[in-house]
Amino acid sequence: MTPEELKTLFLFEALTDEQLAWLAGRGRVEEYPAGRTVFREGDPAEGFYILLTGTLALSRKVQQDEIETARTDQRGAYMGATQAYLRDDPGLERRYLATMKAVSDCTFFVLSADDFGHLVREWFPMAMHLLEGLFFGMRNSQAVIGERQRLAALGSLASGLMHELNNPAAATVRATAALRERVAGMRQKLSMLADGRIQAEQLRALTQVVEPILERAAKAPELTPMQTSDREDELDDWLDGHGITSGWDLAPIFVSGGLDTDCLRDVADSVGPELLELALRWIGYSLETEQLMSDIEDAGNRIASLVTAAKQYSQLDRASHQWIDVHEGLKSTLVMLTHKLHGIQIVKEFDRSLPRIPAHPAELNQVWTNLIDNAAAAMGGEGTLTLRTARDGDRVLVEVIDTGPGIPAELRQRVFEPFFTTKPVGEGTGLGLDISYRIVVNRHAGDIGVISRPGETRLQVRLPLTEPASN
Repeated sequence: MTPEELKTLFLFEALTDEQLAWLAGRGRVEEYPAGRTVFREGDPAEGFYILLTGTLALSRKVQQDEIETARTDQRGAYMGATQAYLRDDPGLERRYLATMKAVSDCTFFVLSADDFGHLVREWFPMAMHLLEGLFFGMRNSQAVIGERQRLAALGSLASGLMHELNNPAAATVRATAALRERVAGMRQKLSMLADGRIQAEQLRALTQVVEPILERAAKAPELTPMQTSDREDELDDWLDGHGITSGWDLAPIFVSGGLDTDCLRDVADSVGPELLELALRWIGYSLETEQLMSDIEDAGNRIASLVTAAKQYSQLDRASHQWIDVHEGLKSTLVMLTHKLHGIQIVKEFDRSLPRIPAHPAELNQVWTNLIDNAAAAMGGEGTLTLRTARDGDRVLVEVIDTGPGIPAELRQRVFEPFFTTKPVGEGTGLGLDISYRIVVNRHAGDIGVISRPGETRLQVRLPLTEPASN
């Protein structure tokens, strides 16, 4: 192209004659017929293309699908090695960010990436430094704030986990102290039974009465508060009628163990009136001991389940890439975020027929954390959070659905942008969904999107069922 022709392009209209002559000598004109691919996403960015005639289309690859992102016939539109002016950096890969195809017959003015980088650096040094500073500054800020966000999220999760662990741990301590008192009381009663005042057949009858009562307690049905109150009054009256001191203290223990007046009559018939109170006290201690041991067992199981969930969430003992069940990560994330979900109803609509998928589970757990945390924040501590999984063609669909106010239409296209947030100043970095997008799309060849209206917002993650080309 001649310098005069180049000057008609808006990119070059302010250049000097010398600069235009340099471009004319360095650049070349290339023609591509309709349907021809000009360059492909991911290939080394070797050329800077300026459209002269025709219509082109840009597309990005999402898993196996080519998604068209732009189409234009504007003369002077440019694409290709747009970052060639940046200084060499180990973390920067100069590759085409999209695929460009000729929709109709196209003609381009083409500069090599080296020539384009040279002209920007030499002809526009101030602009080059501003652009370079903006690019690397944004990248570095994103890395630093992203790290701080991950640390803040880790601190929040650790705080929540400690809170959840504290409850069963405290319950274990309380139950152990109470159990020690009950065992000491039982030792005293045992010494009274063994001082020779009780005949062997009476002691045998007492032990035979206790065992079926403990078995009955293990299977006792749950009573309503009203039924419990009525049963306690009934047993209290029976105990008072038989001269048992402090019957009001024994009645709640017997009710929780599933005993009624018929059972107490059986005890009275078995041991006789002279040993009735001693036998009932022994039964009470036995019931309390069993209940306290059950409480300790439940608390221990709760602690074990929390530790298991934390290991599953962090994947500390697993390979970074493996075939996983997405439900395991979702469930462990819910456990880790329990402290943020108080007052919110959790609904799990899981398709258990889904196969395992290839993934980086620790990274996906970060995605689930960001999506669930955002949903909880949007609902303000009340509403319904639904986690839904299903098969969507050759992909797994995971939906995080909240009943919050929704995302305005004008903001939905921006929610995955770095540093963009709908939260008040100081409450969000705007990187949670950006990080989630990069993990799902770049690391897993998946897709993430949002559908929103007042009262229902759906964050949809689609992950491939088969191994991506690279991980």
